[in-house]
Amino acid sequence: MRSAIVLLVLITFFGSCNSNTIVSETQPLPGYWDKDNPVGFSIPQLDSLKKYNVFLHIRNTNAYRFNNLFLIVTMDFPHGKTVVDTLEYRMANADGSWLGQGIGSVKENKLWYKEHVSFFEEGNYNITITHAVRNNGDVEGVSKLEGITDVGYSIEEASQQ
Repeated sequence: MRSAIVLLVLITFFGSCNSNTIVSETQPLPGYWDKDNPVGFSIPQLDSLKKYNVFLHIRNTNAYRFNNLFLIVTMDFPHGKTVVDTLEYRMANADGSWLGQGIGSVKENKLWYKEHVSFFEEGNYNITITHAVRNNGDVEGVSKLEGITDVGYSIEEASQQ
């Protein structure tokens, strides 16, 4: 009986922690990210009158051997418009320690993508994420980016300020 009460209190406590996350999705990778294998997501229709913040989520292990991460993110709008962004994110401090959250060798990074955006067109939006990491001095990108285990996105309702 006592454990049931403790469980109920914990569920109530964690359930009351309100997150602004509207939608999120993550796709697992086989321990590496193939340059020719973009990760794609379909965003369900959202309230066109609200503003949202869009984040990218990357999980990496100690096998990731770079200090930063370059991404090419494409957002396709329902009526044909496409926006392409080339982004750079720092993944580690100067001393080599990882910046993400997590215990052990797996770290999750929640990375800003878009801030205070409206999804005003009716229909589904699509996000496609491709890595663009390459070694110094190389023209060709890294074909298999070791140490990336998951790629995802989340959309949160922007706070009114």
